[in-house]
Amino acid sequence: MVHLWTYSTALRGRQAFEQAMGSRAPYWVVLEAILIWLPLFFHTVYGFKLAFEGRSNLLLYPHFENWMYSLQRLTGVLSAGFIVYHFWHFRLPLLTGKIGEHDLFPELCASLSSTVRGVPAVALAYLVGIAAATFHLANGLSGFCFSWGITQSRRATRVAGGLFGIFGAALFALGANTLIYFATGSGLVLLIPGQSGQAVAVSCRDIGPASASGTAPADEHLAQETARGSGAKGDGN
Repeated sequence: MVHLWTYSTALRGRQAFEQAMGSRAPYWVVLEAILIWLPLFFHTVYGFKLAFEGRSNLLLYPHFENWMYSLQRLTGVLSAGFIVYHFWHFRLPLLTGKIGEHDLFPELCASLSSTVRGVPAVALAYLVGIAAATFHLANGLSGFCFSWGITQSRRATRVAGGLFGIFGAALFALGANTLIYFATGSGLVLLIPGQSGQAVAVSCRDIGPASASGTAPADEHLAQETARGSGAKGDGN
């Protein structure tokens, strides 16, 4: 959830995204490993164990609960693949220094806007991954409340399921909007400010093929737009 929110700052332009990514404390990597990656690793291993040991009877009893059970297992596997892919291609290179924080924005633009025979394969895979992860989280929270007796009555279970469903849909909308922005240069809902006296936000549309890896053209464009904003402020004074 925090990860999706941080990446959504890209909707306000490259500078806002890099500022959000660079504002983390030096010890954030340690906290991330202890509080996110290790629990996620345990959850993944345990989830695969349940997925392959469980017996689905969806074909015999196609009830709503059985659909949710089967989809929870399926989305768990899809989410695991999605997270591993994202970690391997973006988070790990950041940690090892293969790409810098200032290179991440153009790398995401280049990767998510790429096509295979005209098909945006990476962007579509990310869309499926985000959908799987948000469904898995929302449905998992609903199942957790039921399993631990927090929602004991049928009505409470339905209400909790509806609320968590809305929560999951909102998270998916946030992630999908950010994904579409990286893939096309314009999201469904843009947050790029256009206030007077401020530098024009640099978006994926401003990063051409020559600067797909964050090389000079994109940096020059960023400097030019920053200079414009500084000049506008000077004129205002």
